[in-house]
Amino acid sequence: MDIYERLREILDSNPSTAPKAKSIDEILRILFTPEEAALAVKMSFKPKSLSTIAKAAGLSESEAKQHLESMADKGIIQSRNKAGETFYALVPTIPGVFEFPFMKGGGTPMHKRLGELWEEYHHEALGSSFAGNPTPLMRVVAVEKSIPAQDRVHPYEEVKNFINDANYIAVTNCACRVSVGKCDKPKEMCLIFGEMGEFLVERGFARQISKEEGMKVLNTAEEAGLVHTSNNSADHANLICNCCPCCCTVLRGRTQLKHAHAFEPSRFEAHVKSENCIGCSICADERCPMKAIEMKDDVALVHPEECIGCGLCVTGCPVDAIELLERKQLPPIPATIKEMGAQVLLEKGRLEAFMKVMQS
Repeated sequence: MDIYERLREILDSNPSTAPKAKSIDEILRILFTPEEAALAVKMSFKPKSLSTIAKAAGLSESEAKQHLESMADKGIIQSRNKAGETFYALVPTIPGVFEFPFMKGGGTPMHKRLGELWEEYHHEALGSSFAGNPTPLMRVVAVEKSIPAQDRVHPYEEVKNFINDANYIAVTNCACRVSVGKCDKPKEMCLIFGEMGEFLVERGFARQISKEEGMKVLNTAEEAGLVHTSNNSADHANLICNCCPCCCTVLRGRTQLKHAHAFEPSRFEAHVKSENCIGCSICADERCPMKAIEMKDDVALVHPEECIGCGLCVTGCPVDAIELLERKQLPPIPATIKEMGAQVLLEKGRLEAFMKVMQS
């Protein structure tokens, strides 16, 4: 089997997938040298020591380290230091192989070609594979200021808790906006927490920020009309993406590819207080990323089946004519990231393949 096809199969075993297509083959050939690909297929999504990987690949530790460090510097694998020893692991397609190479910015012929290929791959295979699960991998988190004060809010529904609970915060460029290259929204908007954030900072893909700076990023995102999204689990946030509907892989899974479960909406949906509405159409024309609001007889009308509960219409209304109310049918949230991943793998029939990679 071709080494790049074997690498694709390993990436495809992960919940974020890497379905077969001509575009992903070229992407992997751009990002991985043949020697790097041959080493990567001896790795796992679980961190392994240099000596373990070198032995599995039949290489000296110095030769293996050269290739591993090259891949980590490109953001196509992850490294972490523990007790003075460096461990290396594969990263999934999303977030990982797609995003990390764009986080330092684009502009080179290589980045231009990669952007074209990822866009092709989104429409050809990856978008539907990533967004077509009954259990979504990502969920919308409502703008905090839009949530009614009297509502009982779970900790995983307030983005400020993500910031306050994080022991390490990094901010980096939105890979979706960099790769597509056609959006004027702010780019340094992606918040990554914990060990992944540390890795990205160490390798120059991101910068470490304080909790106060993290809150400023969220405020900037809300002002710019960007949607907060995070991993679809109740235990802890790995990241906060601040998404635009024109570039975001997650949002476009629904707006372009029409997958109803591309992501989980928040627990809320928008309702118009028609007596307050002045017909300015800011909510419909400027704030709603899903085009879920239309003007009818100079009054805003929300289509609840299209509303994702992001709250941007609420914070953008100049006369307090829109509010978020709890949905009648509440979306289920997996308890943990592991539970979410296991559900997705079972739905895709990929659990056995993933476990084989993890145990290799």
